[in-house]
Amino acid sequence: MPPYSELRKTNHFYYFIKFTLNIYSMLFSLMGLCVLCVGVYAEVERQKNRTLEGLFLAPAVVLILLGLVMFTVSMVGMVGSLRDNKTLLHMFLCVLCVLLLLQAIALTTALIFEKKTSALFQSSIRDGIKHYYDDLDFKNILDYVQLKFSCCGGDEYKDWGVNQYHFCNGTGPLACGVPYTCCVREKVGEVINTLCGYNTLSQQRETLHERIHVRGCIHAVNLWMSDNIGITIALCCAIGLPQLLGIILSCVFWNLLVDMSESADMVDFKLKKLEVNYGELDLAGAGWCMCLPRDGGYLPVPAVEPDLDPIDIHLQKLKKQPTRTHAQLREMQQSRSATGLDEVDVGRKLKREH
Repeated sequence: MPPYSELRKTNHFYYFIKFTLNIYSMLFSLMGLCVLCVGVYAEVERQKNRTLEGLFLAPAVVLILLGLVMFTVSMVGMVGSLRDNKTLLHMFLCVLCVLLLLQAIALTTALIFEKKTSALFQSSIRDGIKHYYDDLDFKNILDYVQLKFSCCGGDEYKDWGVNQYHFCNGTGPLACGVPYTCCVREKVGEVINTLCGYNTLSQQRETLHERIHVRGCIHAVNLWMSDNIGITIALCCAIGLPQLLGIILSCVFWNLLVDMSESADMVDFKLKKLEVNYGELDLAGAGWCMCLPRDGGYLPVPAVEPDLDPIDIHLQKLKKQPTRTHAQLREMQQSRSATGLDEVDVGRKLKREH
């Protein structure tokens, strides 16, 4: 197998990196577009009963921002790789590096300041619980988390006391209780009693272990991540490795284009320096994207003079000599007669002396 320094100079390596990066960017741009469409649809539905303004409490806004970033960044990378544009590729590379760095900083900060992070999530969840029945997005998410992780509320089950339908001063059937998603299920598939959490907020947690889950969802999720460290690492890798792959591909391709730009044999490089009109180039073989390389390049190369035999070279030298008068020719003839040698004999004599 040839070394990397030789392999990167081949057309096969160029095509592989170019179209791998292009397919990578195209897939993520399509994913970003899908996420953006879902977020826009969810936001339109949420506007009908808009109550939550927090970042953690508006999943539609998060989806819109995520989809917009994914689509925009991936589109820059796709166009840059397709057009061999160093500026766009450099922008794509820098944005990916910044995003990956910000995620690493956020994760590190969350681990270092675990208590402050938990307090932030707890405050956001309590705000969401206040409008639990008004925002279906948050309601569905919290119900899923409470069922999946066998938990109730943010920090503990008493967080439900902030909801107007569940606080103990209310008069409705849900007063001083918790939603049925907090209840302990003895059998899978059994009929759900929606009032199973009735009058639980007024009791101590020691007496409720058989009725509802008293642990808050923040602690339950942290405990699950600690018990399933392999899955947690796999999730982090699933988020970080695709971004790292994009950074590596864009970095390799950008360096490849930098090396290629040093030679004036590509369509998009050094046209201004060579004073070549783009419209006068023969772009046959460049493809519909006007980005495919061609053996020999696209820029006009000065024609190399064909090899001539010595006689033709001598005749060309004679043609380049200035015209001489009859007096000058007689002087040259007299000098040759005096020595008895012509130009050919003089050359042979010099060779023998050497």
